Amino acid sequence: MNTLEVAQKWHNMCNQGQNLDCINELYADNVTSKEMPGMPGEVVSGRENVLIKNKEWYGNVEEWHGGDISEPIVAGNHFTSKLTFDVTFKDRGRQQMEEVGVWEVKDGKIVNEQFFYSME
Repeated sequence: MNTLEVAQKWHNMCNQGQNLDCINELYADNVTSKEMPGMPGEVVSGRENVLIKNKEWYGNVEEWHGGDISEPIVAGNHFTSKLTFDVTFKDRGRQQMEEVGVWEVKDGKIVNEQFFYSME
């Protein structure tokens, strides 16, 4: 798959609630995931560790109130998307989150992801 195809499949799977399946299918074994500096899981390497990080994040969600994932924008071997979430976490209450994610694709797999966000 080229970058556009990966981006479209990522978008479709995430919109269908298949986020963890998406990691297993579209992410490279040696993927790197980066959060904002100082945040838990600031840098995680390896698909299994990224999967664990995501399972922990979803496991901490008590209730989903809403959210949206924008259509991806592709430039070369990168794509980006805006994500918004309104969730209640078990350990910190309700938060509205807005972030931009940037993904890098190589040989048909996501090899890097990085998130930029603010939380209110």
